Amino acid sequence: MRLSIDQRIQSNIGGKYHYQNEAIIEMAITQLEEYFVRKRTQFSIPILFAGTEFQQRVWSELRTIEYGQTISYLELANRLNSKLAIRAIAAANGANALSILVPCHRIIGSDGSLIGYAGGLSAKKKLLELESTSTQGVLFDYQ
Repeated sequence: MRLSIDQRIQSNIGGKYHYQNEAIIEMAITQLEEYFVRKRTQFSIPILFAGTEFQQRVWSELRTIEYGQTISYLELANRLNSKLAIRAIAAANGANALSILVPCHRIIGSDGSLIGYAGGLSAKKKLLELESTSTQGVLFDYQ
């Protein structure tokens, strides 16, 4: 989905990607590294959502789910007062271009199962394990 997401973002902002070092990119790298070694539980990177109004509502709500917590698609639908829109919510979740920063991995099935993650269920499981309250070692070592 990466290509379609990139095209949507570039169309939404009316520009093309330009690759270069910027302070905001360095901030994102630092904060992600801190996240992966369990030194950060929230991100303070300014985000410009590139999507429909509905997608933006879903993504904004995803950012309210606390580190280490999960909710079901149904609970997310209830929070958005869109009980009948579970499929649309799941599609918006899948269109999230800023996973981890906008934590779509925290959405699980109503029965507690790991379902639907663009990065693959193995990656979703690792992210949820990383955020667990266990005192196991870190999953990724950037040192």
